[in-house]
This record gives sequence, structure tokens and C-alpha cells, in this order.
Amino acid sequence: MLLLSLVLIALLSEATRALGCANNTALTKHPGDCGKIAPKVVIISMFTPEAEVWYTNSPNSSLGSLLAHNISVPGLSPLFPHVHCNTLGEVCQLTMGEAEINAATSATAFLFSNLFDLSKTYFLLAGIAGISPKLGTLGSVALSKFSVQVALQYELDAREMPANFSTGYLSYGAYAPDEYPSIFYGTEVMEVNENLRDAAAELALAAQLADSAESAEYRALYSASGEVYAAATGSPGVIKCDSATSDVYYSGTMLSEAFENTTKLWTNQSSITYCVSAQEDTAVLNALMRAAVWDLVDFSRVIVMRTGSDFDRPPPSVSAFQHLRLLDQNGFDIAVKNIYLAGVEIVKGIIADWNSSYEAGIKAENYIGDILGTLGGEPDFGTGSVFRGMGFLTGSSTEVGLSKRTISTEKRDRKAGEWK
Repeated sequence: MLLLSLVLIALLSEATRALGCANNTALTKHPGDCGKIAPKVVIISMFTPEAEVWYTNSPNSSLGSLLAHNISVPGLSPLFPHVHCNTLGEVCQLTMGEAEINAATSATAFLFSNLFDLSKTYFLLAGIAGISPKLGTLGSVALSKFSVQVALQYELDAREMPANFSTGYLSYGAYAPDEYPSIFYGTEVMEVNENLRDAAAELALAAQLADSAESAEYRALYSASGEVYAAATGSPGVIKCDSATSDVYYSGTMLSEAFENTTKLWTNQSSITYCVSAQEDTAVLNALMRAAVWDLVDFSRVIVMRTGSDFDRPPPSVSAFQHLRLLDQNGFDIAVKNIYLAGVEIVKGIIADWNSSYEAGIKAENYIGDILGTLGGEPDFGTGSVFRGMGFLTGSSTEVGLSKRTISTEKRDRKAGEWK
């Protein structure tokens, strides 16, 4: 009886597997790996409006409906428990949930689910963001090379900070706001493929971006600041600049300038390149990097795109509180529309040139990865690879690299027992 039961269970399992194969024939690109979906592009949204714009518009494009196949993935957000794919499984979309914890948890669940072959997949992080009037405007499409976790710092209430401080934020281990961190968590800075960023920006230029008279009216308020905010007064366009990640939805001139200086300092750049503020980018990028360590994804195939839904600081005639909570900047609707309008051009371009360019990959000529050198090579920011340029080696039976405490000890002398 026991033997018969085991045989029946085995037959049922095989039948279920076969049925799954039949149902997923259009999705799998590897016949011997039944049911494993191998998308060419995965679109990553953060919350409902960013996702809905794809569901609404994709059926009228060459992509077809992104709701043709809906796959449940354990560990995704309870609010967004499915990955959605078009008929051929070439393009998939999932929604992470807002803020760093949701984004990191959902991304990790998806990437390590073993339901997908993501080894050649391009990842398009596509969401709205605050935007700096120094470099962009409402509705602008920003593609980033660096993502910086700007709030990963000490914070003093500005009312209690030293008189010679410009901000209450200072790097871990530092004694002034303009000092580089000497204690690292490893998530402070992520750098992605600059050549791919540039290729995506070129594709996005084909989009006819949305705009509105109402958003133009608010943009015009920045003209009183002259040249410094000249970019804010123009029409939406495609720009290349960097992304700041913070769980805190910050707004105002002082915080925005503090974090643009943080971005400049931590990325070792000579000019201000910060232009968009968001809550998820660095979290998703870290999950992708950790999956890349195990050869589940190719980290050189990541695109970070944000559209400006609101300015991160007010125009001269408006207070920070009015700007944040009382006045309608009228940027949200056009920013959401431009996620799709720019994003679909990028997705279509990757698929159209798959055989000639994108399947083989767009070679990265810059360093890619985190501040620790986890993927190998020497970061062009920070204090150098803690893995001696080799990257983290998954096959090693011993610890590779150094602990957080050891890293900080090497970077500067401390009193015994001192940590944060």
C-alpha cells in the first residue's frame, strides 16, 4: 500500500510538472528547463500608479499586455504578490512596495525565487521622484550612474548642531559634514553601467514626453532665481544625473543641498550630479548585486530611471512647508505618464536590437558595484576594495574580505570599544 501511494504521488507530480510545461511553453526559452521564464527586460515599479501606467498602455504597444501571465512569487509584498509578463515572457513587471525595506525584501524574494532565468535580463527601475531644479524639471526623465543612500549618516537636529556646521548630517566616523565616512555599511553608494545608461538615454529621446500648462505655471516660479534654477523653467526632457535614496521623504533647500553635497563627496566627483530623490533605488540595486554575486543576474544590465513628480526644494516665493504640503505642483500626472513614454522606448529598443547588441550585453567600461568592491575591481569612489580587487568569492570556505568593525579600524585609529 505504501509503495502504491508513493508511485501515485510520483505520477501526480510528473503530471503536474508536465501540465506546467504545457502552460508555460510560450514563456520558457530553455526547453530543458521547463517553466523557467527568461525575460529580456524586467520593469521594476514601486507602487500602484507606476505599475498601472504599464498595464493600461502596454496592450496598445508592440509589447502586448503585461497581464497575460501572472506568476505568484513567495516573499513578494502582500500588496503586490505577482510578477506580470507578456505573452512571450520577453517583458515582465513587478511592484516592490515603497521604501527601502519593502524594496529590498521584494527584490530579494524575486531574484532568488528560482522561477526565472534572469542571467541575461535587463532590469529597468522605473519610478517617480523628487527632482532638483538645478538640473531638471517636472516631468523630466533622469537616468543615473550612481545611487547614493544619503540618509545613512549621523543626524543631529539642526537646532542643536554646532554653529560652524552647514547641516545636521555627517558621515559615520566623521566629525564634520564635509568629511568622508570612515565607517561603512557597504550600501552607501552603488554604481551601474555608464555605457548602458547612455544607451538607454538615447532610446528615451525618441519619446514625446507629457507636459501640462499647470506644471509649467509652477515651474515658472523658479525663474526668479535666475541661472541657478534655469533648468526648472524648461519643458521635460531626458537628463543624465544621479539618484539619492532616503526613507525620509525630505524637502526643502537646506536638506536638498546637504544631500547633493553628500552625493558629490561620497561618489568622489568634482561637480554636483544629484538630481532625483527616491526611497528605493539603492535597496533594489543591492539586492541585484547580491544576486549577481551568485551569477543569477548580470549587474551590468541595470538601468535606473526616475521621472520628476515634484521639486525637492521650493521656488524663492514659497516656504518649504507650503511647497511640500499646501501647493499642488501638478507634476505627478505627467511624471507617471513619462515613466511609460520614456520607458517603453527603452524596452522596445532592447528587444529590437536583442540579437545585434543586447543579448551579448553592453560592456561596462566604468567600475560597477558597491563601495566595498563586492563584484570585483577597484571602486572609483570610497577608500578602495575590501576584497583586494578580487570581489567576494562564493566558493570560499573561509571569510573573504573584512568585517564592518575591521574595516572601520583600518580606516582610522579609534579609542578601544568605540564604534558608531
